[in-house]
Amino acid sequence: MPSPPERSAAEAPAAAAEADPKAADVKLTGVAAITLAVIVSCELVLMLDATIMNVALPEIRGGLGFTPAGLSWVTNAFLLAYAGLMLLGGRAGDILGHRRVFLAGMMLFTAASLLGGLAPNPEVLIVARAAQGLGAALAAPSTLALLTTNFRGGLQAKALDR
Repeated sequence: MPSPPERSAAEAPAAAAEADPKAADVKLTGVAAITLAVIVSCELVLMLDATIMNVALPEIRGGLGFTPAGLSWVTNAFLLAYAGLMLLGGRAGDILGHRRVFLAGMMLFTAASLLGGLAPNPEVLIVARAAQGLGAALAAPSTLALLTTNFRGGLQAKALDR
């Protein structure tokens, strides 16, 4: 039996619209729009935090008295915790519920951000950055799961398209 012809990435949206013509007409309104905005905004904050610290590193070095070698830990503490614990965050979401793990991760991330902003010395900042990484590792895997479980049919296609 011959396999169906493969479609290019440019043809995929058109094929999806052909399969479900109502999907293109679906509007995100009310609670669905707010839910999408919250989930996407939180994901943006998590991803932005991985790189935004590079802009502030010179000021952090002067303000907290970091050595050049110690300064690299400001970024690395976050990235190591985030990357190293992301699988754990995904599995925790599967077991405990994606909404619960997402909220816990965002609360931890927010509290650690506050601690990092008020850090009186380099050690506290590095611990706060690692805690931010843990919070991000808990929250990030649940964002896609929340999008796919909270939106169905045409709404799901619209939410994932944004």
